[in-house]
Amino acid sequence: MSATVIDGRDAARRVRERVAEGCAAFEARHGRKPGLVGIQVGEDPASEIYQRNKAQQAEEAGMAVERMKLPAGTTQAEMDALLDRLAADDAVDGMLVQLPVPEPLAEPAIAAHIAPSKDVDGFSPVNIGHLVRGEPCLRPCTPSGVMWLLDDAGVDLEGANAVVIGRSVIVGKPQALMLLERNATVTITHSRTRDLAAVCREADVIVAAVGVAEMVRGDWVKPGATVIDVGMNRLDDRLCGDVAYDEVAEVAGAITPVPGGVGPMTIAFLLANTLQSAERRMGDEPTRGIIT
Repeated sequence: MSATVIDGRDAARRVRERVAEGCAAFEARHGRKPGLVGIQVGEDPASEIYQRNKAQQAEEAGMAVERMKLPAGTTQAEMDALLDRLAADDAVDGMLVQLPVPEPLAEPAIAAHIAPSKDVDGFSPVNIGHLVRGEPCLRPCTPSGVMWLLDDAGVDLEGANAVVIGRSVIVGKPQALMLLERNATVTITHSRTRDLAAVCREADVIVAAVGVAEMVRGDWVKPGATVIDVGMNRLDDRLCGDVAYDEVAEVAGAITPVPGGVGPMTIAFLLANTLQSAERRMGDEPTRGIIT
């Protein structure tokens, strides 16, 4: 058996098309584009690439985009003042701070200070709290993209055994909450889980987000299971995920590749969150078919 490949690039393209339609309708109604501000601190090359890609795709979707670059050594007080100014700016619907940030800045302090209504990364304690309660909010982008891929692939989550490998606040924990919301039976695991392979063998759905190259092997996977690989690692001068793709693809029913799987969905749902924020702030009905 060879698994069906879940094409994240094609799925992300379709999400971006829907976002672009929503942005055009928003501009027609309100005479302005949804506004997104991306903040980068320091000169990290990877952050520069991520910010550039986000800005390009947001502009292509019809958003007004501003990139801000702050020097390394920016203090938390200076960052808080900027976030406050953007929170009060009616032209800004979404804002994000590119991670990681250099000292003396810290991600928890940034997440705690960013305006929840404009927190398009979905990391603020307020938005995470709403997610825990099952209430409307801006949700973390990568887990939202995973849910869209599962739905798009026709995976039945009702009553399914779902194993999430990883417990980060960015992916693992919100992913588990979103799966639980869809009535899956969810097990959160991590690198210290005892006999992790045995736990995974019971899963109908595996979401691997642990950050260990090719950790999930073919004999960890129940035949026909759906395997979503969130990992992005460099191994022997090649990119790979947290799943040993060639092995697992011979056993699974469906699988996401790396690259070209979950990665493109993260930016797509950043754009979807920005549009959602703009619509909520203006009292509009949300664009259908993007965020469920």
